[in-house]
Amino acid sequence: GAQAMRNTPAHQRVDILRKAASLMRERQEQLGQLISTEEGKVLAEGRIEASRAAETIDLSADEARRLHGETVPLDSTPSGVGKLGFTMRVPCGIVAAITPFNFPLNLVAHKVGPAIAAGNAVLLKPASDTPLSALKLVEILLEAGLPPEAIACVTGPGAALGQAICTDQRIRKISFTGSAEVGERICRLAGLKRVTMELGSNSPVIVLDDADPEKVATALAVTGFANAGQVCISSQRVIATPSIHDELLDALKAKVSQLTTGDQLAEGTNVGPLVREADAKRVEDWLGQARAQGAELLCGGGREGSVVQPAVLANVNRDMRMSCDELFGPAVGVTRADSIDEAIRLANDTRYGLSASIFTQDIDKAIRFAREVDSGNLHINFGTAWRAETMPYGGLKDSGMGKEGPRYAVEEMTETKMVVIHGK
Repeated sequence: GAQAMRNTPAHQRVDILRKAASLMRERQEQLGQLISTEEGKVLAEGRIEASRAAETIDLSADEARRLHGETVPLDSTPSGVGKLGFTMRVPCGIVAAITPFNFPLNLVAHKVGPAIAAGNAVLLKPASDTPLSALKLVEILLEAGLPPEAIACVTGPGAALGQAICTDQRIRKISFTGSAEVGERICRLAGLKRVTMELGSNSPVIVLDDADPEKVATALAVTGFANAGQVCISSQRVIATPSIHDELLDALKAKVSQLTTGDQLAEGTNVGPLVREADAKRVEDWLGQARAQGAELLCGGGREGSVVQPAVLANVNRDMRMSCDELFGPAVGVTRADSIDEAIRLANDTRYGLSASIFTQDIDKAIRFAREVDSGNLHINFGTAWRAETMPYGGLKDSGMGKEGPRYAVEEMTETKMVVIHGK
């Protein structure tokens, strides 16, 4: 497979990816239905994911035309005079793509598309809960003309398959999205392989006194509850300064109470089920623990099977699990901070650093936030759960290493060769 892809010129890789993206757009409704059925996100979100995945494949095609090196001025030192130096970017060979359940098509596209654009073969391991969307993408790529030996999709339990994948010497690059704990195990097994890790988060949102509480609540009702909170960058922690704190709680409670739950395929549903009932039970337990430790449940929190009612909690503190770990469920906890100094300290008081945001009309405070908050993605006047396919996406601290986004993923999935031409 790796050799077949090395022998496939860039223009053919572009054509394959372009055709695949076109087929995905033609089948957007079917793909959206499939995503929603197997993962649980509401149908509107499934359709959006299908559209975004086609865009990701299209953007990957663009990058196949940009695999350029650079000239190196060797004559900057006396020993380099009379010599010509340049770099070449070449594919790693075989890329292992290990993907999560929560975006079963677009996060697969974010790994497979750039890998193919860079000229790699792909071994794809989708989440065992949601393999069907990944298999459908493989079918589309083959229909678009990808050589069959260039991609393989293996399904099954992650523990056994993951160890075999990570220790196989034929694989030179691993791209993983999932929990920090699994990511750390993969890194230990990978040895000298190149790795990209997009791991968990506990995303903070700072709300300063000069923000509009209604606008903040409207944004958080989206970024805290999309896909039932099963988003790596879901707005989980809200840190509000004193003058806006109470008004924000009222506005947030009102907005979140209006969110409807139930069948994800019904057009009017805002929040669908979690991927497993065990996850819904875990979220219910964490909310119960927070209440036992002094948090006030303002709305939601009830559970029926895999569906958890969207919840807002006040008086959340650092000792509560939902404040320091990744909840991955439909709940937002609000904490009071006396000043921007305390708000930034609380935002950074986590082992994660994937996404953070601030609401303020003060440009100086927004700039301070951007400089001082330890997060790979920073948003000003919106929630944390926002991503464009073109942006360099990745975290700091225990949220991972490396960047995704087609341009940046292609860089991570290629290696650099240095060529020196010596004169006579």
